[in-house]
Amino acid sequence: MKRVFSLTEKGLLGHPIQYVWQKTLGNYIVVTGADHTVKIYDRHGQKKDEINLPGACYAMDWDKDGNALAIVAEKSSSIYMWDSNTCKTSQLDSGMRDQMSFLLWSKTSSLLAVGTSKGNLLVYNLQTSRKVPVLGKHTKRITCGCWSSQNLLALGGEDKMITISNQEGDTIRQTSVRMEPSDIQFSVMKTDERASPGESTVSVVVGKKTLFLFNLNDPDNPIELAFQQRYGSIVSHRWYGDGYIMIGFSLGFFVVISTHMSEIGQELFQASNHKDNLTSIAISQSLNKAASCGDNCIKIHDLTELKEMYAIITLDDETKGLDKLSWTDDGQLLAVSTQRGSLNVFLTKLPILGDTSGTRIAYLTSLLEVTVSNPVEGELPITVSVEVEPNFVAVGPYHVAVGMNNRAWFYALTENGVERLKDMEYLGTVANMCLNSDYAAALFEGKVQLHMIESEPLDSQEERETRLFPSTDEKYRILCHALTGDFLIYGTNTGLVKYFYLEDWQYVNEYRHPVSVKKIFPHASGTRLIIIDEKTEGFVYCPQNDNLYEIPNFSPTIKGILWENWAMDKGVFCAFDDDKVFTYVFHKDTIQGSKVILAGGTKLPYGHKPVLLHNGELTCQTQSGMLNNIILGTHSFLSNMKDAEPQDLKKMLTQTLMLRRFPDAWNVCTSLNSAEAWNELARACLHHMEVDFAVRVYRTIGNVGMVMSLEQIKGIEDHNLLAGHLAMFSNDFNLAQDLYLASSNPICALEVRRDLQHWDSALQLAKRLAPNQIPFISKEYAIQLEFTGDYVNALAHYEKGMTGDSMEHDETCLAGVARMSIRMGDIRRGVNQALKHPSRLLKKDCAAILESMKQFSEAAQLFEKGQYYDKAASVYIRCKNWAKVGELLPNVSSPKIHLQYAKAKEADGKYKEAAMAYENARDWDNVIRIYLDHLNNPEKAVGIVKETQSLEGAKMVARFFLRLGDYGSAIQFLVLSKCNNEAFQLAQQHNQMEIYADVIGSENTSNEDYQSIALYFEGEKKHFQAGKFFLLCGQHARALKHFLKCSPTEESAAIEMAIETVGQAKEELLTNQLIDYLMGESDGMPKDAKYLFRLYMALKQYREAARTAIIIAREEQSAGNYRNAHDVLFSMYTELKTQKIKIPAEMATNLMILHSYILVKIHVKRGDHMKGARMLIRVANNISKFPSHIVPILTSTVIECHRAGLKNSAFSFAAMLMRPEYRNKIDIKYKKKIEAMVRRPDTSEVEEETTPCPFCDFKLPECELLCPGCKNNLPYCIATGRHMVKDDWCICPNCEFPALLSQFKTLLESESICPMCSERVTAADVKKVLDCSTYLKQEQEDQ
Repeated sequence: MKRVFSLTEKGLLGHPIQYVWQKTLGNYIVVTGADHTVKIYDRHGQKKDEINLPGACYAMDWDKDGNALAIVAEKSSSIYMWDSNTCKTSQLDSGMRDQMSFLLWSKTSSLLAVGTSKGNLLVYNLQTSRKVPVLGKHTKRITCGCWSSQNLLALGGEDKMITISNQEGDTIRQTSVRMEPSDIQFSVMKTDERASPGESTVSVVVGKKTLFLFNLNDPDNPIELAFQQRYGSIVSHRWYGDGYIMIGFSLGFFVVISTHMSEIGQELFQASNHKDNLTSIAISQSLNKAASCGDNCIKIHDLTELKEMYAIITLDDETKGLDKLSWTDDGQLLAVSTQRGSLNVFLTKLPILGDTSGTRIAYLTSLLEVTVSNPVEGELPITVSVEVEPNFVAVGPYHVAVGMNNRAWFYALTENGVERLKDMEYLGTVANMCLNSDYAAALFEGKVQLHMIESEPLDSQEERETRLFPSTDEKYRILCHALTGDFLIYGTNTGLVKYFYLEDWQYVNEYRHPVSVKKIFPHASGTRLIIIDEKTEGFVYCPQNDNLYEIPNFSPTIKGILWENWAMDKGVFCAFDDDKVFTYVFHKDTIQGSKVILAGGTKLPYGHKPVLLHNGELTCQTQSGMLNNIILGTHSFLSNMKDAEPQDLKKMLTQTLMLRRFPDAWNVCTSLNSAEAWNELARACLHHMEVDFAVRVYRTIGNVGMVMSLEQIKGIEDHNLLAGHLAMFSNDFNLAQDLYLASSNPICALEVRRDLQHWDSALQLAKRLAPNQIPFISKEYAIQLEFTGDYVNALAHYEKGMTGDSMEHDETCLAGVARMSIRMGDIRRGVNQALKHPSRLLKKDCAAILESMKQFSEAAQLFEKGQYYDKAASVYIRCKNWAKVGELLPNVSSPKIHLQYAKAKEADGKYKEAAMAYENARDWDNVIRIYLDHLNNPEKAVGIVKETQSLEGAKMVARFFLRLGDYGSAIQFLVLSKCNNEAFQLAQQHNQMEIYADVIGSENTSNEDYQSIALYFEGEKKHFQAGKFFLLCGQHARALKHFLKCSPTEESAAIEMAIETVGQAKEELLTNQLIDYLMGESDGMPKDAKYLFRLYMALKQYREAARTAIIIAREEQSAGNYRNAHDVLFSMYTELKTQKIKIPAEMATNLMILHSYILVKIHVKRGDHMKGARMLIRVANNISKFPSHIVPILTSTVIECHRAGLKNSAFSFAAMLMRPEYRNKIDIKYKKKIEAMVRRPDTSEVEEETTPCPFCDFKLPECELLCPGCKNNLPYCIATGRHMVKDDWCICPNCEFPALLSQFKTLLESESICPMCSERVTAADVKKVLDCSTYLKQEQEDQ
């Protein structure tokens, strides 16, 4: 709060003072103290007058209008009167003998009540000078009083009485109180029913302790309210609002109570405002504020929100404390007196005066101070001290003007500060003033005076100095005006809006509005103007094209308009009244033309007046002379986009699009990141014709079609054509047509209607714009009409569509004519057209139409001509033309037609043809039926059933065989037709269960079927069959029981089945049972070991299986079955390898020796005696493993060694043969030769070649399988029996045993199977293994 002035005159200091503000106007404050003088000051603290009194001043008061001040003083029977208009003092004799102690002016009239120290009363009428003395009103001094608005006078005196009198002085009510009354006031109590109009309640503070409420309408029931002791005594009370009372207490508290009966006695609000004491409270109704003073500070509260402190004023130099508070009636000034006799006046409310020029604001900051600031540009504020309290303020780029009444003072704003230029007097009271850089324009009494602010040097043209509008011959009054950089614009009572161009000093534009123009608000450029007329309707006027656009939802209470000063926000403006701001946007370029839209509203805080709008921020003046900024509700996206929720972001997107702030909208969409938001932005860009931005958006969302379309229309300068394209992209086709027709390329409208298939509109447009297009449009229209079933019009349009020069087009039209003729019943014309026409499709279409019209012969003819043989045959069948059908059958593919033909032929008794036709129709059941029933060819029927697996056919064949008594075949076909129960019963009846069992075993059959067969065989004591079917239905225990009971003839197969059963069951009990059987525990006859081996394999007990395999192999070997032994070991070997189980060394060795033996035969047969000899040497060295063939093997070894040149080896084995146990068994053929070898030994030997060990590269003989270097057993080649070599490694693709690549391929030239696994192998299947480390690693692990 600004202090306006302080009074600290010596004459006043030392004692508390009395003071009183001039009522209504508040221009004067009257002060009196202990020096017996009354001093009168103006509102700026200048002393205006002084009145000397004979003694101390007892009372003083202003009349209701502030014209007369009345004073009564000690030692005087006169009333002193001071006139505020003439500043003269006069004295009025009261005619009262005793000392006057009290006076008070009426609130509503010029009545003055004066009370005396003895209780007498005088009522004086200032207008009539009539005095009414009333003696004995009170018995003691009258100390307080109050007038009501109905001119009732309430008085309180030291006699503890309260009287209510009328203006004549007659007492109409009186009441006594317990203690001395003070601070008496009239008001209206807050009662439920307002019984009497006017102020009917008197409130009095009694003895500084209680508040006494006396209702004139209910005098017998006064209310007395007492308060808490801790508050202290009552200092004063004030009524406000709807029956509320604020009470100040001496110990610093203030309390609010209500006089509503239901709330009486309750404190609505209580605050300890001051620490030590409170001396006064005051309420300003116009400000809606309450103030209390105490200690050395004043605290101001807002009456609508008492809890919040509005302001605190601290007077640090007042150590003795404060005294009394008082506001002027208008609330502008607040005076506070102090205990030591000084007076301080503070500014609490200023007239809101201000003006802007661009972003510069000039506004009143004190009664005699104007501040010029530019917060947007960041310039420092400049203060201008002015000589008078101004009524108006105006600011330009370089000047500021203030004025009151008909005078204005001009100041220049220079770099060095403020410079006063001049003052001007006008011909009337100035209502408004505007400035630009050179000129000022003042509006007064219906005229505008335009003049230069600073006069130019003398050479400037004089008529440019000043001009008065309107000229004398123009009979209108100017109601509003504005000044831009180039124009003076004004509006008149006749509705004229005129533009005066300062540069050319002449009018350049005139617009005539239907009613008078009250206010105008031009954009800074002058190219747009907002008009408010006398109907309080708002419009945006564009002088360039003289267009006027109504502002929608324009409130009649609007006080003013502000244009957005931010360069990017063109077309945004806000309209404001006392409590709301409405944001509007003028959309100049949209596809729908220019228009104004309401973007939203923002609540305006109390006492705020908007002066400037910049980038959505509204700068307002407040009553305290400050500026306050508000963000408009329509611009919330500027402040809090980062943390906003998706719901808020959607609202922000709507705001940005309304305001055409596309970059901000882009940011919102980026935050939202939803396709819906991006599409909304893109649509808005199209609406506002922002093509480049739209391309950017569509590119972001990946809408290639739109990007390409927009890129094509980018450079179009014709506004209507561009808008038409954009309207079309926005799906507003009617608007697009209107815009195209108004553009330089109206044919586009026709193209749009054609593309949309709006054929009526297209034909209308084609007549005007492109008659040569009519046939083509007619054709398209006819196609659509045909589709919708309007054949009459379709025919007409097809006929109209004929051009005579476009062959393909005309063919389409002729086809249409043919179809429509048939539809319309002109069949001959239609069929002829169709037959002549080259199109197959047309023939099909026409034939289909004819068929639907039951014109079968014509339809069939067209189908046949169009080579639609299936359809033709079908239609010929419908008209029973079998001869034609027979002709067409070779070309017909449809089974349905063959079927119809077959039925016809069957009916005629031509069964062979019928069977063929049924076959063509793939109706196998009927084919089978014909063969069985009519052609007596069961073989053919059976063949078809087996081939097609037809269920129904199988049943027919089964019935046929049943009739013949061939039950086996009947059962087979019943099973095939899924009739298992019938088949079973048949098998039972005719003892054919084996056949049934065989058939059913190969089908998908249920467990029940298997069980029933098993039970049958069980009853028949056929154990093998019973076991087999119990196994199939999963009853393993019963199956095993039957298998073990089988007769010796079936024993081998039964044991195999028993092993399978145990393998499936995986039950220990069953396994042990079978093992006991195989071991001969049950019957004392052990079974062949191979069964045990198979059992272990079935149970996946591979280690036991391996042991058994070795035993079996040994037995086979002993029996001389070397191949069998080899195969047993090989299969076991591969199984163990598959299961990743370590292979027993014995097994590996036995397999190697057996394999070497098998290789002998292969090599000898191929004539490779060396390899044969080497393998025989290996076998002969282990001859004990071949007990059945010792002599033959040794004999072969001697012979092969001899042939291969291994004479020494031949000799050593020949010597072995000469042993007595072998000698006699030698074949006679070779005996002598061998004896000769022994008698004449030749010890020469071919040296065995050496090859490197695959593990350690040690060179060792090629048939040696144990490396002396690394002690590893070496893998051997399955083709030669030699050890493997790294760089000649391959494997058999089937058994994966290794072989030497070169040797294996040589072997495969004469052999076609692998010597190890006996599977087929070709040389092409064998591939070289480049890295054999994995195989070697495996070998090592196996060892």
